[in-house]
Amino acid sequence: MATTEESAETVRVWLVERTYGDDEQNMIILTYATPDGRRDFRKERALPSFTGPGRATQVSLQVEADNLGTVSDAETRERYANEVERMTEKHDPDATL
Repeated sequence: MATTEESAETVRVWLVERTYGDDEQNMIILTYATPDGRRDFRKERALPSFTGPGRATQVSLQVEADNLGTVSDAETRERYANEVERMTEKHDPDATL
């Protein structure tokens, strides 16, 4: 299974973390990361949007490179890289949870 797919404009990122928003109880923050854990992409979703048909969470996304953040903490980078590895071993890129 390929772990990276990049073009000049987009980068594949994998789901590495789901957390609740600090200031909004009905928000979940999905964090996706590059395979090396150095770049991330965050996506917020309303908790009610996780229920019902067609509301599954994507395992990976193709995002524009300009929309990626930088992960500065070495421990977080390592954790993200390990989680991407785990996800790529268990899921196809177009799978949902």
